[in-house]
Amino acid sequence: MLGVGILPSVFVGCALFVIPESPRWLVMQKRVDEARNVLLRVSNSEAEAAERLADIEEATGVSNPEKSVWQELLHPSPSLRRMMITGFGIQCFQQISGIDASVYYSPTIFRGAGIKTDNKILVATVAVGFTKTMFILVAIFLIDRVGRKPLLYVSTIGMTVCLFGLALFLGLLALDLVPSNLGIMMAILAVCGNVAFFSVGLGPVCWVLSSEIFPLRVRAQACAVGALGNRLCSGLIAMSFLSLTKAISVAGTFALFAAIAALSVFFVYSCVPETKGKSLEQIEMIFQSSEWQESAVELGDVEHSVLIENKLSRNHKVISYIGEANHK
Repeated sequence: MLGVGILPSVFVGCALFVIPESPRWLVMQKRVDEARNVLLRVSNSEAEAAERLADIEEATGVSNPEKSVWQELLHPSPSLRRMMITGFGIQCFQQISGIDASVYYSPTIFRGAGIKTDNKILVATVAVGFTKTMFILVAIFLIDRVGRKPLLYVSTIGMTVCLFGLALFLGLLALDLVPSNLGIMMAILAVCGNVAFFSVGLGPVCWVLSSEIFPLRVRAQACAVGALGNRLCSGLIAMSFLSLTKAISVAGTFALFAAIAALSVFFVYSCVPETKGKSLEQIEMIFQSSEWQESAVELGDVEHSVLIENKLSRNHKVISYIGEANHK
């Protein structure tokens, strides 16, 4: 089982020989010609590549070279503070809503629901893992079609309902207020529903948002801090779950997770802008606006007005890049 892990590692190692460097990183390293070549490979036209390069250079030039990255993170500007709240918050909500408890301890949940034999518990646990995997594929097809924020709404609301339903039926089973078969079936459906809603939104979108919202200069460190928060919350949930179930019962524990999932709905509404179809530089403009907590439509309007103001100043850069590229 451990040896199977070699196969994806070999695949990734081979892929690294053909994967280009990020054009944004190349611009930050003053390797503009290499960045232009990468953008020409992934853009629809030379003009599009030139415009994207102009956007990247403009965004890179905004950062203060005299200020270290960690100084910026520890003493952030208002826009960076908003980004950190969004990025770190979504990473933590991903874990404290109890997904790892649902996956790691699904045998404990099913045993508490009344399943007696190990074989049936194993089948139910495999069903949970299969559901989680299948709905990640659904997210892949939807994330750029319907957007990040709608998927987060569906995910967090669905998780809240499933977690509350799981807590309700586990509590009713403990009091012998529902038939055993009905309680078992509803518990399995609630756990599978929870991981399905997680996999279609909060699971993958969390990582996509983290890679999109931070400015170039601090992106690597800020994403790393967010991932650290994610892993710490995961460890906290995994290590405290059994203690919580002993203190407040399994049903009480999932009622607590349901309350946290409900809070995540409010967090998405308040702090997460829509980033679908926007370049990394345009997303940065959204957070620089004072309207960052409004709806995606209003944020798009604010961003559009900023883009209009900057359009003329970028046009001469685009023209010069095209001319320089044609000359070469």
